[in-house]
Amino acid sequence: MSWRQVILLSSLLAMVLLCMLQEGTSASVGNRQAAGKEAQEGMKQKIFMQESDASNFLKRRGKRSPKSQDEVNAENRQKLRDDELRREYYEEQRNEFENFVEEQRDEQEERTREAVEQWRQWHYDGLHPPYLYNRHHV
Repeated sequence: MSWRQVILLSSLLAMVLLCMLQEGTSASVGNRQAAGKEAQEGMKQKIFMQESDASNFLKRRGKRSPKSQDEVNAENRQKLRDDELRREYYEEQRNEFENFVEEQRDEQEERTREAVEQWRQWHYDGLHPPYLYNRHHV
């Protein structure tokens, strides 16, 4: 026999053995299984509600009937929460943009200052202080 036939035969025997053991345990625990079924029915009654109760639950309020105070309060809380989140988001966006603009302005001022400083060094004649407003033109 090849090794494939050995593996197939052993898995087949294991499956038959498991099936026999399962039938044996279900037969020996018959009373417990019946009690288990009753417990499951009780659990279903706790979880699931009657059809009429479910339809009343879903159709508790018509479209034109006024909302209860709890529904109004819940909607208002949700709107306030959404407004707060929106406000925080836009505030964060504004702060990021202000920081970006401030950095750009600082860089531009630095470039301008360096260009002015280079211009002053280039045009300094050594006779007067190196500032344009101190130059005396005749």
